[in-house]
Amino acid sequence: MSFIAFAPPSAGAVVSLPEAGSVENDGFYPDIVLQDVRDNMRLDGTVTSPRLTQAIVDAVLHVNAELRDWKLLQIAAGFASLAAVPADRVNRESVNIAHYRRAVYSWAKADLTERYRDFDSTASSLSDKKMMEALDNAPSEQRRNTHWAIADIVGRSHMTVELI
Repeated sequence: MSFIAFAPPSAGAVVSLPEAGSVENDGFYPDIVLQDVRDNMRLDGTVTSPRLTQAIVDAVLHVNAELRDWKLLQIAAGFASLAAVPADRVNRESVNIAHYRRAVYSWAKADLTERYRDFDSTASSLSDKKMMEALDNAPSEQRRNTHWAIADIVGRSHMTVELI
């Protein structure tokens, strides 16, 4: 005999609803679709749409600033968009676009992780302590992912330097 019990969702349960909209970019780089960020970075409904939008805008500004000189070289070479820059293709899309999205998504996730960590930063159990350690490392790992994605776009090798 088997028994399966289903717990009804609690009143405080967070449900992720489909996200409408996107952050419009400068024309050279692709627009960022909010739902794609939620899906790829595993963001649920605890991150409100206005906060997600602001984090993405900040990430786009940061990544675009990092790529400014490279972008000017590409435009001078006659390429009107990131998709037009010669590059390998995966899933019928330029790998540069995939790297760009990864850079933006990762920077936004790092920003959101830092902001949302302040809700409950007390570790009351061993599992909570492990979770807090993961949260402490998560923003720096996401920022590393951003820098590596940018390096992939401009053709630089990855490098991690640690001060000991």
